[in-house]
Parts: sequence; C-alpha cells; structure tokens
Amino acid sequence: MKKRLGTLGLLGLLTACQPEHPVETAHATPAPPVAPPPVSDAQASRIALQAQFVDEALGVAILPLPGFTLRRDFRRDYLATDDWKTFAEPDSRGKAVAALVLDGSNEITAAEVRLGVSDDPDAVAACLEVSDSALPSPRDEIRVDGQPFRHFRASDAAMSHYLTVDAYRAVRQDRCYAIDLLIVGTRPEVYDPPRTPPFDTATAQAWLREALAAIRFVK
Repeated sequence: MKKRLGTLGLLGLLTACQPEHPVETAHATPAPPVAPPPVSDAQASRIALQAQFVDEALGVAILPLPGFTLRRDFRRDYLATDDWKTFAEPDSRGKAVAALVLDGSNEITAAEVRLGVSDDPDAVAACLEVSDSALPSPRDEIRVDGQPFRHFRASDAAMSHYLTVDAYRAVRQDRCYAIDLLIVGTRPEVYDPPRTPPFDTATAQAWLREALAAIRFVK
C-alpha cells in the first residue's frame, strides 16, 4: 500500500466530511440545497492542470491521490453491478464517469469511489430520493468541493457476499450526479483455507472519505 496522508491531514479531511446540518429523520422533507458561487475560470484552469481526469462537459475533475488507481468504467470481477449508480432501477439510464479503486482491492474485499452522471429526465427527477436499501441514519447533507450533496448510507448482503455504500446525490446543470463510496466483499472464512482481506472495513471507509477530496467541480 502506498504511503498516505499524515494523521492530521486525514483527520482534517474526515472532519470536513461531517454533516453541516442536523441529521434528518426518515420522514423529514429536506430543504432544497443552496448552490454555492460558480467556479471562476482561473480556478477551473488551475484544477484542470493538476487533475488526472477532467470532463469539461460535465464540469468535473479528479486529482491524483496516492493509494488509488483511476478507472474509467465500473466493470469489476467482484460483487457490485456496473450501473451508473448503486441501487439504480433496472430501466435507469446514466453514464459511468470514473472510479478511484483502492490499491489492494480483490475478490475478498474491494473498495472504490464511483462517480456517475445522468441527464435522463426521470433519473434527474428521482435523483435525491433515498434508496429502499438505505439505513435509517445518517441521512443528511454533506458538501463535496463546496457542492451540497444529499447523503445516505445503505447496505446489502446475499449468501456470503456483502455490500456497503455511502451514497451522495446532487442535481447540477440539469443532471443527476451520483458519488458512491463502495465496499464489497466475501466473508473470508468461506474459503479453504480462510483468506486474509487486504484491509478492514473501517480502514477502507476512512480512505474512501479521504478520496472525496480528490473530486473537484470546475463549473
């Protein structure tokens, strides 16, 4: 595993990902997010020069991040669909934009940050809806590069497999932007002999939250 940010840097990034508003109840009607000021041309140019991935049409960039590998698709061998967002409806249409895969990910345990986008009117209208698989909490608003995103946590399991997701959803420029922090895996004890996961869930969650800071919006 490559060297990561120091303890203070990680703690700072984790603190930045904490909710700015009280957690909503399952039945609360959230207030519409307030859009921040647009990114200036100078800021956008500076981000683009530093980025390892830029999609100017979608207005997003991804900065280099030690310990992660950039992928431009969601097709993997381990448990997780390649839909443009997690828990997408069968007829939902969208685009897999990019993913940051945590180094060491394998069929036992894998973790990645996925960014997907849809401009389909139905997907945009349902963008901020919470999945049926969502846990009761947290359900709150978190800012990613200053942009307000609706956040919820969800999980799923089947046989010896499991999936946990921190989902972030926002409507920008008439598109639905979906950021998913995925951890997927198989219980290691089902193997003979038992396998050793490349990392534990708590560590993977911390690294994925750190990776949110690599996503930037350039317009």
